[in-house]
Amino acid sequence: MALPQSHPLVDGRTADSPLIAAYRSRTPSRRPVWFMRQAGRSLPEYRAAREGVGMLDACLDPALASEITLQPVRRHDVDAAILFSDIVVPLRLAGVDVDIAPGIGPVLAAQVRTADDVARLRDLAPPSFARITEAVQLTVGALGSTPLIGFAGAPFTLAAYLVEGKPSRDHLAVRTLMHADPETWTALGAWVADVTGAFLRAQVLAGASAVQLFDSWAGALSLADYERFAAPASARALSHLDDLSHLDDLSHLDDLSDVNSRGVPIVHFGTGTSELLVAMRDVGADVIGVDYRLPLDEANRRLGGVTPLQGNIDPALLAAPWPVLRAHVLDVIERGSAAPGHVVNLGHGVPPDTDPDVLTRVARLVHGDDV
Repeated sequence: MALPQSHPLVDGRTADSPLIAAYRSRTPSRRPVWFMRQAGRSLPEYRAAREGVGMLDACLDPALASEITLQPVRRHDVDAAILFSDIVVPLRLAGVDVDIAPGIGPVLAAQVRTADDVARLRDLAPPSFARITEAVQLTVGALGSTPLIGFAGAPFTLAAYLVEGKPSRDHLAVRTLMHADPETWTALGAWVADVTGAFLRAQVLAGASAVQLFDSWAGALSLADYERFAAPASARALSHLDDLSHLDDLSHLDDLSDVNSRGVPIVHFGTGTSELLVAMRDVGADVIGVDYRLPLDEANRRLGGVTPLQGNIDPALLAAPWPVLRAHVLDVIERGSAAPGHVVNLGHGVPPDTDPDVLTRVARLVHGDDV
């Protein structure tokens, strides 16, 4: 099916935006920048909006989620908004008993480690996304020509939370299950992939101009284990977007692999995944996000010089003296110029104690206002 005629990529609002141009290996009108976890955390207006409201409750309140999503665009003049959400939101919508514990992260009431546990997981019906769809539509209506990026956790990371029951440093239980009971792991991965894919699809149909699949824990895997146990589920999740093209008829195109002929660009990002970049792209991504551990010119070399990149300012340097941070940002820009497209971002999320004025200053520097 084609995207709705009212979609921002179809009616032209975001099709020529700097972000989409860079994601599609075209020359943008200005170098695009946005910051992972820009929606929330460091902003005083976010803390005021969230006062007395739980994290997941905020994500599932359409008006509040939209307002939080818009705040950094107003403040920093970044080139994209990313939907204020959390990777466990689709699990909550599917009936999983999960909450965000302050200072800990996602905590589940019960672990999922057996075939019977997987069988008890329920399917996620489209009506479950009504609040997400409303949040996206509200946000897209307010953004104008600025694209909204949809967001979801990758199947491996979500499955890791389900198995471990909470954040883990080494993911021993996950890695044990993969090898000891691969059938159960595969069934769990398929369930999570379909939940993730449906969640992304709902955001795209509601107006998201790009999506990012975030694999927080993939860096815990070797390349062989990633390719065997994680990549198939990620590919399955992204396959939910395969039929969404902004062109009604692709029959006249000689090469359907041309990224310019595709619909919504897909960004894939993980932490500690320097050895996995090619495999992460090959699950169906158009753009690869690179964390702060690997220089962008080396990432471009590993990817064969054909894949747009996103990243990769070290978040730790946001608290460094401006001359140090400025030199680092300019180095990231220089190294990113080797790729066919580059969107400046952090190599992980905004630390909660970051001075918002520093982010604004970085955005101005990226846009060519030498400050």
